[in-house]
Amino acid sequence: MSGILWPRDQLFLTDAALASLGNQCRDSFVKTCRRLEIAQDLTPLLDALYLPLAAWLHTRRLEQRQTLVVGLCGAQGSGKSTVGTLLKLVLEEGFAQRVVAFSLDDLYKTRADRQKMAREVHRLFATRGVPGTHDVDLGIALIAALKSQGPGQVTVIPAFDKATDDRRSRETWPIASGPVDTIIFEGWCVGARPQPEALLLNPVNELESSEDQAGIWRTAVNQTLAGEYQTLFSLIDVLLLLKIDRLERVFQWRRLQERKLAHAAVDAGIPEKDRRVMSPAQVSRFVMHYERLTCHILSEMPPRADMVFFVDESHSPASVQINKPLVHS
Repeated sequence: MSGILWPRDQLFLTDAALASLGNQCRDSFVKTCRRLEIAQDLTPLLDALYLPLAAWLHTRRLEQRQTLVVGLCGAQGSGKSTVGTLLKLVLEEGFAQRVVAFSLDDLYKTRADRQKMAREVHRLFATRGVPGTHDVDLGIALIAALKSQGPGQVTVIPAFDKATDDRRSRETWPIASGPVDTIIFEGWCVGARPQPEALLLNPVNELESSEDQAGIWRTAVNQTLAGEYQTLFSLIDVLLLLKIDRLERVFQWRRLQERKLAHAAVDAGIPEKDRRVMSPAQVSRFVMHYERLTCHILSEMPPRADMVFFVDESHSPASVQINKPLVHS
């Protein structure tokens, strides 16, 4: 797990500084991993990945001299939430930054809005996930508010409850205060680009073959991605990709996520009738909604992302490729 070899010319820390920051952040890093209920020991990645990445982003932030928007893309189960949470911790504790992290998932339209789309456009839009099921204007406004926020000002961060498959009430949304140095914006298709229309002709799985025979749904998804989503993604300054080796991992990891959601719903006391947790068969069908664009991202994004992290079977980044290196000043 600690086999990541960070390029020395992109390590904006001396060995002494790396060791000092490691000691400074380690206790909180370990406690956060426990809170996230991560079984494996991620502490080797503190020095190998998180501190070098945080130093790199901190340097980029200083060069930019304004709020840095970091896009974090990765297939379901690839570890986006874990990476985003731990990166936020290290930037805050090691580099004294003010960091706000949120997910594309938090921008989902309400269940009522998605059901309306299902009636008016295509019934597959009842399932959250694909472009078209997010409130893109809300995301654009959120990033603009966070970037312009000054001392004493606050911004509410949208929150979505996957256990009930609906947006949480606004009074429960978290609040970000003061100036923001870095925004971490993570999601399974963050930064994605649309497919060429010719690739939409043939279905890629059973779901598309049986429930989108005319291609209406996948064409609408692609057109939406080509439109308002590109406006949202254009706000990203640095794009990071967590790259899995094959799609089968998504099916496996998504089933694990549903088991965790089920336990969380029970712990939270959510009535069984209000839970929206999926069975293994439902998970397989659900992931098929994502399959087309996930495969497209894995093929198209790696050459243009600022950094690519290759994820191993334990959900952890095992190696890094920096496509857009910074120049030492």
